Amino acid sequence: MSSQNRFSEMELFVQTVDLGSLSKAAEALGFSVPTASRHLSGLEKRLGARLIERNTRRSNLTGAGQAFYQRSKNLLAELDEAEAEFNATQVEPIGTLCITSSISFAKLHLAPLIPGFCMRHPAIRVKILGENSYFDILGSEIDVAIRTSEIEPDSTITIRRLAESRRVLSASPSYLKKSGIPRTIEDLSRHKVLIYSYANHPRVMDFKKGATSRSITLDPDLESNDGQILTAAALAGGGVLVQPRYIVQEYLASGQLVSVLDEWDLPRLTINIAFQTRRYMPAKTRIFIDYLIEHFREQDYERLWTS
Repeated sequence: MSSQNRFSEMELFVQTVDLGSLSKAAEALGFSVPTASRHLSGLEKRLGARLIERNTRRSNLTGAGQAFYQRSKNLLAELDEAEAEFNATQVEPIGTLCITSSISFAKLHLAPLIPGFCMRHPAIRVKILGENSYFDILGSEIDVAIRTSEIEPDSTITIRRLAESRRVLSASPSYLKKSGIPRTIEDLSRHKVLIYSYANHPRVMDFKKGATSRSITLDPDLESNDGQILTAAALAGGGVLVQPRYIVQEYLASGQLVSVLDEWDLPRLTINIAFQTRRYMPAKTRIFIDYLIEHFREQDYERLWTS
């Protein structure tokens, strides 16, 4: 068997595990499902071991399959690194750049940048995965992740600081006219509150003003895992919104939302860029990270979002 065919079998096997099904792996690699099935069966026959149990809706690794998956994954990663080392020397980087972030960040701060980035680098294609829970960077197609976590659980993930943002309370003028303006932390318990469910301890608000601290537990009238949903509700007069300034800044500037209790500070968010640590970073990843950092510096976002 040629080395090319052995490589194709290995790549198909790894993709089947990563994507959770043979059909998805076949689609990703441009195979028909029958061809993919023959490749996988041929690999198992050549190795003399069953790698994947395919008698359920989701493929499950056998013990032998788990061991072979780890070795195959490492070999393919080494090949990717070798190609990355070569690409880093090229004048024009190429390939598909996969970025993930929260839906709000992707809509407000990634999507508007992509056309300009692609004009500079026409050989790069961009894929954005908007997701409010974190994807696993390792063993996936993701090149760059934008996150608000301070640390990564895996030491093979590198993070670079992008900006800091305050979390602020705000409401529409119509809501404040109807319900009144909260003047103290305790007043919040008498207001409708809109809370992001993926925040750390979302219902507990720990406020600081200088050396003074206040803490309050709120029962939200609306809770959601997406900031855009909550912001839309606030704009419609739904209550007091608790969101990072990087999401609501344009509405505060236009007067569509009005900040309340702004002299109090909630725990701030640090926005970081996370990516897999590699000796040779692919050129497409490196230039996008530099592009994003430079854009944030030019726009002076951190000053805007922490003022």
